[in-house]
Amino acid sequence: MTLQVALMGTDLIGQARTGTGKTLAFSIPVIQRVVAQADEGYGELAAPGKPQALIIAPTRELALQVANDVKLASKHRGTRNLTIYGGVPYEPQLEALEAGVDIVVGTPGRILDLANRRALDLSHVQVMVLDEADEMLDLGFLPDVESILSKTPESRQTMLFSATMPGAIVSLARKHMRHPMNIRAESSESGQTVPTTAQFVFQAHDLDKPEIVARILQAEDVTQVIVFTRTKRQAQRLADDLADRGFPAAPLHGDMAQGAREKALQRFREGGVKTLVATDVAARGIDVAGVSHVINYTCPEDDKTYVHRIGRTGRAGLTGIAVTFVDWADIQRWKLINKTLELPFEDPQETYSNSDHLFHDLGIPRDVKGRLKPATPRPKEDKPSGDRGGRGQGGQRNGGRSGGGQQNRGQGGQQGGQNRAEQPRAEGEGGGASRNRRRRRTRSGSASGGGQGSAETPTT
Repeated sequence: MTLQVALMGTDLIGQARTGTGKTLAFSIPVIQRVVAQADEGYGELAAPGKPQALIIAPTRELALQVANDVKLASKHRGTRNLTIYGGVPYEPQLEALEAGVDIVVGTPGRILDLANRRALDLSHVQVMVLDEADEMLDLGFLPDVESILSKTPESRQTMLFSATMPGAIVSLARKHMRHPMNIRAESSESGQTVPTTAQFVFQAHDLDKPEIVARILQAEDVTQVIVFTRTKRQAQRLADDLADRGFPAAPLHGDMAQGAREKALQRFREGGVKTLVATDVAARGIDVAGVSHVINYTCPEDDKTYVHRIGRTGRAGLTGIAVTFVDWADIQRWKLINKTLELPFEDPQETYSNSDHLFHDLGIPRDVKGRLKPATPRPKEDKPSGDRGGRGQGGQRNGGRSGGGQQNRGQGGQQGGQNRAEQPRAEGEGGGASRNRRRRRTRSGSASGGGQGSAETPTT
């Protein structure tokens, strides 16, 4: 629907449910409007080698995904494409800009950084695309996007694509776009969720969730699964827990280095791991073919988050399954989401890992368990010596002293009288050094009477 309008150079706002092919809707017009090196008229450009098209995506993973789609679509056009995002060294990006590029795909932060350094010249951009504009708003990138827009020519063509259209995005469009055409992929009565995705909502206890997830991973029609968590720590902990249970899983969150994030996503795309445990920001907009299940490990914050989460499955006309866990504390939040999206799950069914309806609804064999391999034994912790002491060591020491006292009494004064009349300590006093509480009378340093082995009571 958008190709004819976009190819004419008209500004447009494309709104459609996630998974309906928005990327190619703007990639093909961008590639067609760019003048490549092999095209006639390339030398007549005002600044050959400067970017002619700019595509902005909210996250690094989405920028890489869009860049791959643009690369595939422009394979026979010969355009020079560059992906710009943070978390990686500047040098390769700077070298590519100096050599000349035609299409730039990147995130707002690094694009604005390079533009302020005057390494990225945006004054010759003819086509600009804002992908997932609502996510840019949620992540706080809107001021950066407006700064980037101010560095581009007013005569540019601007295309804005988003699954939802908040008021701030509408205001941005009115301010920076010229008579845009608004195109929706479906009627206004259509729901925001994809009808080919079967949705299940369960009220589950937090301590039982890993067991439920492990059993869902063994359902009959499972291929690849994305599990969404609210925090980065939850993502890492759940991925480690699933791996310990025998289910290969990879985490994807903001605390990971960029190289590790790309490697985890690549392994998931290639099928090296079947389960990806991700946060909302890291996995926003990623498109992986063959995702059969999406599990909302934690209740989404709002309806937009829910739509984007479950939109990772049921893409391009395929079927999918979305499972959402709702804690007792999140019931009111979920009811608001349910009402906004007009879903039939106002009162989620209480569910445990051994609930019959869980096995029936999701096609899980009845004999599966939540663990494929024995639990990894924890290393034994050596108790501190003080924990064993007191009684054991103290008793041994006291026993030694008791024997020593008898030996000293037998030996007489060879030990200088020091443990001759030592009394055994009371039980429970521990093994501390005992003190000889008997004294002998001396005159000028020599013993006075009593002979060897005698002990006298102290005088008053």
